[in-house]
Amino acid sequence: MRAPAKLFLASSNPGKLGEFRGLARTAEIDLSVEMELLPGFDSLPSFEENAPTFAENALGKALHYSRLQEEGCVFADDSGLVVPALGGAPGVHSARYAGAHASSAERIAKLLRELQGKTGQGRMAYFVCAIALAKVGRAIAVVTDRVDGEILEAVRGSGGFGYDPVFYFPSLGKTFAELTATEKNKDSHRGKAFRRMLASLPGML
Repeated sequence: MRAPAKLFLASSNPGKLGEFRGLARTAEIDLSVEMELLPGFDSLPSFEENAPTFAENALGKALHYSRLQEEGCVFADDSGLVVPALGGAPGVHSARYAGAHASSAERIAKLLRELQGKTGQGRMAYFVCAIALAKVGRAIAVVTDRVDGEILEAVRGSGGFGYDPVFYFPSLGKTFAELTATEKNKDSHRGKAFRRMLASLPGML
């Protein structure tokens, strides 16, 4: 029997680890996967995510931390919101859109100000997630996926995080903040990208 694939998430966030574990439980792959946070993450030399694309940031982060971890593989993600009418903003700066220490509410407020007066195609947007997997400084896989929607003029829903309360998902008629965890995991950019990464593992490891 094949030993489980050991994956370490380049993060100190247990909530993010729990989300990925939940996604792994529902993924249909011919491989057992064990996931943990990267040991001592906060004490390791940090990686500056300043590349122009989500994929480059995710890969750079995965490569950086994989060189500091001898066991298993390290995976890292980078994600954000893209609004074509704003020239692709917030984009890779999604988490810092309203300043380095701004709250989600402040980021949403800035986004709504920037979109004031725009309608129809001007409010189209999509979430992107890139996930990279590396082992001892060697890239194993880089995957990206996206989910399309539109930005509402006011927040709706109390779940989710980030820009979820204003990101409307037409096929379900709800914002991401109104979706159940099961609904969001099925259709989210992170869920789709992570399932693609897991599907690549049997042929990569």
